Amino acid sequence: MAQSSDNKALVLGVLAGAAGLSLGAVVFYNRRRAVPHRGQSMPSELYHSSNDQRAAGASIGPGRMSGQSEVLDRLGALIQCVSELKDEVRALKSAIPKLHDHVRDELRGRGSVAEGKVARIRAGPPSRAVPTRKRRAAGGGSRAGRQSSEEGAESEGGYITAFTDTEDEEQSEDEDIEEEVTVVEPLDELSTLLERVDALHSGTDGDKRECLRILLDKRQEFGQNTAFLWRLVRAYVDVHDITTNLEQKKSHAETGKKVGEEAVTLDPMCADSHQWFAIICGIMTEYETVQNRIKNGYIFKDHLDKAIELKPQDPLSYYLLGRWCYAVAQLSWIERKIAATLFGEPPSATIQDALKNFLKVEEIRPKYSKLNYVFLAKCYRDLGQKGQARKMCDAASSMETVSKEDEEAQNELDSLVPTLSVY
Repeated sequence: MAQSSDNKALVLGVLAGAAGLSLGAVVFYNRRRAVPHRGQSMPSELYHSSNDQRAAGASIGPGRMSGQSEVLDRLGALIQCVSELKDEVRALKSAIPKLHDHVRDELRGRGSVAEGKVARIRAGPPSRAVPTRKRRAAGGGSRAGRQSSEEGAESEGGYITAFTDTEDEEQSEDEDIEEEVTVVEPLDELSTLLERVDALHSGTDGDKRECLRILLDKRQEFGQNTAFLWRLVRAYVDVHDITTNLEQKKSHAETGKKVGEEAVTLDPMCADSHQWFAIICGIMTEYETVQNRIKNGYIFKDHLDKAIELKPQDPLSYYLLGRWCYAVAQLSWIERKIAATLFGEPPSATIQDALKNFLKVEEIRPKYSKLNYVFLAKCYRDLGQKGQARKMCDAASSMETVSKEDEEAQNELDSLVPTLSVY
């Protein structure tokens, strides 16, 4: 902008100079026309010229008067041009302080540009009507080799004047204003969508249904994005948990599992995709035969291990792995035999493995959930450590019951406390 200001100052200087020259010409002419005061000597050449004119007779007088009339007409036109020039200089001075706002308003009207980019935007000065100051002399024929205002031209009366040949030439003297404008990209649509569904996931049952509806509406547009897909799986899990109709629950679980397969295939290095695919596989065990339940159990464990490998500080993954270890430790003899027959060896886990994972949750995030304390109490009870089990029950009781999971934990707690002879 500093260079632009210098250029504008140069233009103003040129225009002011032109005005000064023109005014100087007028003053010079008036002085030459002025009659000498009484007592003042007249130059000899003017004296002889005056005598010659009087001696020439009346026939020369009208021609001389005609020439003076022509010069006066030219001077009148010149004065008019100077007046117009002064008006334009004033207009230009008043326009320059507003030029920045004008350019900014024009740039705002051009809309958004690609994210994070810096655009070089060229904007010209405010347009103005500039009258042509070129006058053709009455009589005397046309003059060849007429020069532009920058070079100067000499009139028939011998006065040096400044002319602007065309409006385009005058406007070309002003250099374009070049300004760097940082265009802030509007918030990405996908990012906005993901933030919204994350908020709905933590909301009411109605919010969770709305979350699934929004994601399904946008699936065609963002269905090839991993972050979108694993959130869709999560939404199916949420709606499955709040649905009471058995067929609808099963349908949500089956559809969610298919979406989870897409997510882990699309990006095998996304921990959240592996985590939620494992969760939906665990849910599917509620609707499968013993054979498929064991199969889904293996899938659950494999993807949960991968999620922990990719994101080792996520307490949810350790909580889920603790639940899996606890469930495997509780498998019946027949279930273990079926697993050995179908898959070579049955899944293996102990209460100690489950306890280790539940303690890891508490290490990463203390007071992670009411249900985590309940399962810690169960593990200590099964290991014969009733004192520790009572402490975990007390910790669970101190937490408020807010979600459906908390309600499940409270029901488990109510059944567990009597077995520990706390009261």
